[in-house]
Amino acid sequence: MARTRKQPPSSSGREALRKNGMMAHLLDSLDAGQDIGHYGRLVFAMVARYFLDEQELRDTLLQDPSCDERQALALIEQVKARDYSPPRREKVLQFQAQQEFPLCPNPNDPDACNVYKDLQFPESVYEHITDYREQKAHTHEEDAPAAG
Repeated sequence: MARTRKQPPSSSGREALRKNGMMAHLLDSLDAGQDIGHYGRLVFAMVARYFLDEQELRDTLLQDPSCDERQALALIEQVKARDYSPPRREKVLQFQAQQEFPLCPNPNDPDACNVYKDLQFPESVYEHITDYREQKAHTHEEDAPAAG
C-alpha cells in the first residue's frame, strides 16, 4: 500500500508536529499570535505541509500578525512548487541567525531543531534528500580533477 503524502487534516497533524520541540514552539507561538518572522513561517511551512492540509496550514500561518492571506498562500505555493524538503538543523540555525525570533529555542542542544529525529515524513522526502546528496557528491567528483 502506498504511503499518503499528508496525514488527514485534523488535530492529529498538529499533535504529530508537537513531537518535535521546535515545531511545538512554532505552533505555540503562532497560536499565541506572535510574529515568528519570515524564516519561522518558511520553516513551519516546509515541515507542516506534510502534516496539515493546505487550509489548516494557511490558517495557522495567518495567526502570525505579520502574515496576510496573500503572503501565506504565496509561501505555501513557493514551498510546494520548489518541493522544499524540511530543513536540517544546520539550516534552521542559519535561518535563525537572520531574524530576531528564535526558531530553535535551545540551540545548544545538538538534538534540538532536528525535525528528522522526531517526525516521520513520507518516504518521498527521504528519497528526495538522498537524490540531492548523490547529485551534489557527483558534482564535486566532476569538479575535483579540474581543481587539481
